[in-house]
Amino acid sequence: MTELKKIRVDNLEFDCRIAGSASNDLVILMHGFPESSYMWTDLMSHLAEKGFYCVAPDLRGYSRDACPRGKKHYTIDTLSNDILNIAAALHFEKFHLIGHDWGAGIGWNIVYNHPEKIISWTAMSVPHNRAFGKALKTDPKQKKKSRYIGFFLLPYLPEIIIRQNDFKRFRRLWKHSSVEEVDHYLSIFRRKASLTAALNYYRANLGKGKLPRLGEIEAPTLFIWGKKDLAVGAVAAEGNEKYMTGEYTFIAVDGGHWLVQTNYLEVEAAVSAHLDK
Repeated sequence: MTELKKIRVDNLEFDCRIAGSASNDLVILMHGFPESSYMWTDLMSHLAEKGFYCVAPDLRGYSRDACPRGKKHYTIDTLSNDILNIAAALHFEKFHLIGHDWGAGIGWNIVYNHPEKIISWTAMSVPHNRAFGKALKTDPKQKKKSRYIGFFLLPYLPEIIIRQNDFKRFRRLWKHSSVEEVDHYLSIFRRKASLTAALNYYRANLGKGKLPRLGEIEAPTLFIWGKKDLAVGAVAAEGNEKYMTGEYTFIAVDGGHWLVQTNYLEVEAAVSAHLDK
C-alpha cells in the first residue's frame, strides 16, 4: 500500500506517494510523460515489502503546488535539484534512484553530476543522453521515432491538439493502464498549467545546444528497454553501454515504451535483483 504525502521544498509542495519504513534505504522513483507517480504504485508496494523506503513524487509541473509558470523553471538542472532537495527534506544523504522516460532523463543528469548521492541507478526506456544524441544524428530510424519532439517544441498548438476529444491521443498511450491510473493522469493534465509545464520539459531542454553533455557513469546501473519502443530505437539503447564505467546491466524485453504496465513482472524482477546487490 502507498500513502500520499506533501513534501515541501522552498516555496513548492510536491505531491508524493510513500511506501515502507523511513528507517530503511530510500528509493526515489521518477515518472515520465505523460504519466505521474501513480505508475509506480505496484513496484513501490513490492519494494517496501522487501525492506525499502519508497518515495515517488509527482514531478515539477505535475504537482498542483509545484507548478511555476514559464519554461525557464523546467531546465534539467532545476528538475534534478528538485529530487536532491526532496531527499534532503527526508534527511537522506544517499539513495537508490529509478526513472522512466523523462524521469530517466532527469536521473542520468543526477547520477552523473552527483555520484556521491547514488547507491544504485535504474533507467527505463531512455538511455544516456549522448547515446540518444548520437543515434538521433546517425540513425534514420531514431530520427523518425523522434519527430514528435519538434511538434512539442511549438508554442500553444500542442496543448490545443492534445486536449481534443478529451485527451484522445493520450488515452491511446494509456491503453495498458488501469481506469484508476488514467483518472489520475487526467486529473493532472486537465489543469492547463500542468499540461503546459509538462511540455516545457521539452521546450526548456531540447533543441540545439540546450541539454548538458553528460560524461561517463560510475554508479551501478540497470537499463531496461523495450524492443518495440515507439520513441527509442536499438541504436540508442545498445549504444548506452559505452558511457558506463561502473557495473552495468542491460535488459531488452519484448515490449514497448510503457514497460511498467506491459512488462511489470520482468521489471519487478530486474529492479529487485539490482537493488538487492
